Amino acid sequence: MQQQVQALPLRDDVSTDEITPVAILSYYDARLGDYAHTGLRCEGINPIGVGTLRQSGVSILVAGHRYGKGSSREHSPTAERLAGIRLVFAKSFERIYRQNADNIGLYTSCNFDLLQRIEAGELTDFTQVIPILLEERATENALAAHILGAGGLLIWGQDHLRHCAPLAQTSTRSLTLCEKILQHHALAVPGMKSSGAVGEGIFVKADWRFIHEYYTGMADTLLHTHLGHSFTLKHAEQVVVFEDHSSYLDESPAHVANGLIPQMRAMQQAQRDFVARHGLRLHRTPSEAEAPNQAIAGISHAVMLECYALPGQVVVGTDSHTPHSGALGCLAFGVGTTDMANALVTGAVRTTWPESIKVNLSGTLPVGVSSKDLVLHLLALPFIRAGGGIGKVFEFTGPAIAALSIDARATLTNMCAELGGLTGIVAPDDTTKRFLEERRGIRIDTRDWAWMHSDPDASYAHQLEVDLTQLTPMVARPGDPGNGLPLATLADKVSIDIAYGGSCTAGKRDDFDAYHAVLAWGLAHGLRPPPRVAVYLQYGTTLVRDYAIAQGYDATFRALGVRMLQPSCGACANCGPGSSTQAQQVTVSAINRNFPGRSGPGQVWLASPETVMASALAGELCSFAQLQARYT
Repeated sequence: MQQQVQALPLRDDVSTDEITPVAILSYYDARLGDYAHTGLRCEGINPIGVGTLRQSGVSILVAGHRYGKGSSREHSPTAERLAGIRLVFAKSFERIYRQNADNIGLYTSCNFDLLQRIEAGELTDFTQVIPILLEERATENALAAHILGAGGLLIWGQDHLRHCAPLAQTSTRSLTLCEKILQHHALAVPGMKSSGAVGEGIFVKADWRFIHEYYTGMADTLLHTHLGHSFTLKHAEQVVVFEDHSSYLDESPAHVANGLIPQMRAMQQAQRDFVARHGLRLHRTPSEAEAPNQAIAGISHAVMLECYALPGQVVVGTDSHTPHSGALGCLAFGVGTTDMANALVTGAVRTTWPESIKVNLSGTLPVGVSSKDLVLHLLALPFIRAGGGIGKVFEFTGPAIAALSIDARATLTNMCAELGGLTGIVAPDDTTKRFLEERRGIRIDTRDWAWMHSDPDASYAHQLEVDLTQLTPMVARPGDPGNGLPLATLADKVSIDIAYGGSCTAGKRDDFDAYHAVLAWGLAHGLRPPPRVAVYLQYGTTLVRDYAIAQGYDATFRALGVRMLQPSCGACANCGPGSSTQAQQVTVSAINRNFPGRSGPGQVWLASPETVMASALAGELCSFAQLQARYT
């Protein structure tokens, strides 16, 4: 009984940032097991030290809702398994975490009756538990059970995915756009039936596969282990590699303080060796000390949207924010290392037939309110906070969509990762056509897009109605992106120490238009950030950087003392300037996540680009409208 008291209440929203902090992701061998759950922070301390979980002898973990939320990093379940964990119970799991666990043979369950049987001593040996877990998993997802029972995806994939043909499917029911794309890409897997039922596991042909340095060495090691050293990649011309998380290593507080720079350099080199060995294309952000790189560089999924993804395609990447490209009307979703390793050699990627949520947008965004405010509003809805979006496809539609640019749409689809979804998608339209023709130089015949829409009577699991005219500037309190509230309702003044604008979510052209509009207004009114406030702006891609410079924005940024950073991941993933270094520091940030420790030990408030720069000028949380009211 005492043990039960100690175990309650169960902790919800355990993030992958807490299970395996970003700074230790350069480990992908047995040492990773020493770092499991070292990111957990309770009342200012990290109670689980290096090696603690492994040395404890614990084999079962128990948690509440939305376990494993956040990143697509397979390091998290891998670290748990290497630390001796064989089974994780939770009220609910995030999609990518659970799929990663299946792929490596870590068992997961939402069956708390089974947990009670284990606690009662009815089941004393894990061999008694495994058949129950496999049967339970089979009722949810037969494919997952097959993979789990085989010992993992790479073993199973070599037996089943070497010679897959397109799956001939016809449907008499009405379909969503996502379902149509899946149907166009579905593969016939020997021994597996596919009816298109919701929750059923399938494999689809990927048009694009991309990976970055935190995953490439790990994927290469997995492939060598299972396939030897002579494996080849399938359709290597459709594989894109990015070095985007290690551009500012020497200024990353977390990496410097933990002595991880040599390990990170080795990780970089492992990726470069992999690229050279297989003749792959590599996008690498130059450091500020290097000569400008003429090749396009930047954050992986941002570059995918600007250079590769097309409507109707399937795009998969080793990053939870891969849905970014869904703004173009493609099916883009994140996967873990084993899924990507398997996809590299087979061209096939695993997913499930998902349910969809229709997000119907009406009205017009008020001045000073952006798509970031809309996402923070959605994240704060009880339906989303309760996990209603887990594994779902968010289809953004309605009369207001036509007025949203591709950049604005990308903010919505990007942060479907925070909503818990498989992905987000917007059907291609005239705005999509204009973007592809003007920004990418592609001639578009929209007749090719005739099928790329949801049928009028397609089935949705849920519908959300949002009148954009009712939205106001939002912020999310530290700890979780779902802690949103209208900024105007914040009762207490919140002073800030750091203002950061950038990341895939907020490093686009539209975002830099917003940063500049606020700062240019401030400059014209004699304002500048208080001396104690450090301000950072980081471009999402070199194309955005070149656009901002051509617009003359850099002169305004320099005049106000803003630190400009080359396009890459940075403070968002605790791997560059703009991260906090002390627990008492307060940051206002345009990034997508504010899980504990993700951007340093301090507190992170999420906000829109406009609010971040207005707050930088005010020295406290402040919307642009509030700032203007003070000085006009």
